[in-house]
Amino acid sequence: MKKLIALLLVLMLSVTLVACGGNDESSNGENGVSETISVQVEEGWLSHYEKAAERVKEEYPDAKIEFIKTPSFDHLDVLDSTDVTNKDVADVFAIPADRIYGLSQNEALSGLDAKTMAKNVGGFDNYDEGLGGNFKVGEDYLAFPMNIETLIIFGNSANAKANGIDLSKTIEFTDLDTEDMLIPAFDAWFGVATTNSADIELLGKDDSGKLTSDLTKEFSDLSKDKQQLFEALFNYWKAHNEAKTSLWDEDAAWGYMDTAFSTGGKASLRLEGPWSTGSLSNLANNGEDLEILPINRVTINGNSLAHWKGGWGLSVNARVEGNEGKMKLAEKFIEEVVNPKYAVDFFKATGKILENVPLSTYEESDLSDTDKTVISAVIKSYEEAPARPLFTEWGSVWDTWKNAILSWSNTKPANVEEAYEELKASFDAMMLNF
Repeated sequence: MKKLIALLLVLMLSVTLVACGGNDESSNGENGVSETISVQVEEGWLSHYEKAAERVKEEYPDAKIEFIKTPSFDHLDVLDSTDVTNKDVADVFAIPADRIYGLSQNEALSGLDAKTMAKNVGGFDNYDEGLGGNFKVGEDYLAFPMNIETLIIFGNSANAKANGIDLSKTIEFTDLDTEDMLIPAFDAWFGVATTNSADIELLGKDDSGKLTSDLTKEFSDLSKDKQQLFEALFNYWKAHNEAKTSLWDEDAAWGYMDTAFSTGGKASLRLEGPWSTGSLSNLANNGEDLEILPINRVTINGNSLAHWKGGWGLSVNARVEGNEGKMKLAEKFIEEVVNPKYAVDFFKATGKILENVPLSTYEESDLSDTDKTVISAVIKSYEEAPARPLFTEWGSVWDTWKNAILSWSNTKPANVEEAYEELKASFDAMMLNF
């Protein structure tokens, strides 16, 4: 049990014993649970969450579920700046997968009976091999899957036709002209889609738990696939540098990409997340020219682009741990939020795709053709994606990669070996910090 919570429970228990002789009738009444929990919810999600709460109350009519309406990241900011006892921090809340280790280290999350929950919810072929396993820290499952996500490819069909690019076929990145495809490679979130294609480990752990990185090796010691990947990235930077585009400007890149991807612009393809569907649709002639493709439709040196198995989960505040009634209520509520029976409604309300629901469920629904295409592209891309590294030290990679890649515009490397040396120097320094 978490140290902080253990202390709080000792204090609470001492009061309870004095007050009522140790009987815990507040948690479990005649109808199973008579507790109250608070739940963080974003405004757009509220209708789905309210219906989930109604289903929970059918089983636990004496229970109460209260909502704290706030964006997920704003809620996490409150948790980070205070602690789990803050009443503005909900009992149940959403977290992105990459926050699991930090929140675990801060003892902010309760362990869940996730395997039982997965059995109750249904649809998981192998819970530990999916997103559920990514939420396991030590022996504890600290979140339950609520969404899978990964990067996909967006195409502008009008621009592609003008540029002679067939979006129905596999596209080789190194065969494209300078501005045909937009990848903000300086941002590791997008850059890993390229490095994953060549199995490059930016930061990993060996069998003994020691941190390792491929980028501390000499260029000559890298495999041919890895060398060719860095050559492709160097050539991509060089072409944009000579064309004087803004793709290697971390502030101006996003505006440049919007302009280039718009119908009539120079770009035909863009690596992005499914959450950008609406904005990219507006750029592509209000959706008339928008094509949505799985990430593996583009290859680099014959190797498919591949992002991570990313996603979100629902967690329970550590202060709930030890209160049987609240935990039962929290877990039941989570099960109803992600109930596969309401997967389509869940997507309509939140834009989130359930890992344990087959593609056919979405394809046979009343969702729009665009939504169905996005879901299909995400699921197909996710199936072939490697697991996302979630250990805390990986956080250092973001700035290490970005600063090294952006430095090329200042150092002007003459060839791939010189460009790689900038990366190696940065990753050598990062490893020394560990």
